[in-house]
Amino acid sequence: MALSVTCSGVRCSSFASARTGKPVLSLLPGPALLSPRFPFHSFPRSFSSGNLPHRGPRGVTVMSMEAGIGVMGTKLGMMTYFEPDGTVVPVTVVGFREGNIVTQVKSAATDGYDAVQVGYRRVRDRKLTKPEMGHLEKAGAIPMRHLQEFRLQSVDGFEPGQRLVIEDIFKEGDLVDVSGNSIGKGFQGGIKRHNFRRGPMTHGSKSHRALGSIGAGTTPGRVYKGKKMPGRMGGNKNKIRKLKVVKIDSELRAVMIKGAVPGKPGNLLRITPAKIVGLNIPKS
Repeated sequence: MALSVTCSGVRCSSFASARTGKPVLSLLPGPALLSPRFPFHSFPRSFSSGNLPHRGPRGVTVMSMEAGIGVMGTKLGMMTYFEPDGTVVPVTVVGFREGNIVTQVKSAATDGYDAVQVGYRRVRDRKLTKPEMGHLEKAGAIPMRHLQEFRLQSVDGFEPGQRLVIEDIFKEGDLVDVSGNSIGKGFQGGIKRHNFRRGPMTHGSKSHRALGSIGAGTTPGRVYKGKKMPGRMGGNKNKIRKLKVVKIDSELRAVMIKGAVPGKPGNLLRITPAKIVGLNIPKS
């Protein structure tokens, strides 16, 4: 005996499996699913009634867990730092404009996950839209350009309007992860973008910096996805992991980090405690 029901735009016909005897739901496309937003082929053909797909809260974005609360800063440039024993260390100087204020605290009960939203870089009121101004005024914060979330295991101790102090979050010698947008280099060829070798420049060669063959002919008769070819280079979000904090200058509101970080001077950076599995990040 079959039973036909309609749920969320899906026509489901229930029948007993001949092999297991358990009820099985067979999906048929309904009007709500016949749209580019919900392609029917993206749903399973049939599944057991005990394993229905769970749809989480609408609009929840899955992001990686941070080892701790972080801050945003501005890249100022690179310099040479001399340690007390005379060791020369190349460092990147990161400055902090007005900001790093908690604008929202999200919890699993209301938003489906625990996170702290932080604002950075004060701007004029007219630079923001009214919804953005209303969101910041609700938290009692100043108008700020950038808003980013830090997903944490626990949000206890954070409240809207709280200012994050750099000295309380990081100490000299700590390891941090720094992420930002790399310098965009525009459209580049295969040699610069993928480190290809060029062809001979003499003896009648007519293939110098050209890409060369990009695949076979009849079989497979197409170019494989992911083929390394010329295209846009740079301008991507990159993360440099486990960089050492060499010095924290409270008077200048600057931090010196060993090594290079993404972007050019003036670039926005996201600095978080380095993830070390088993120490500050669970193994699972």
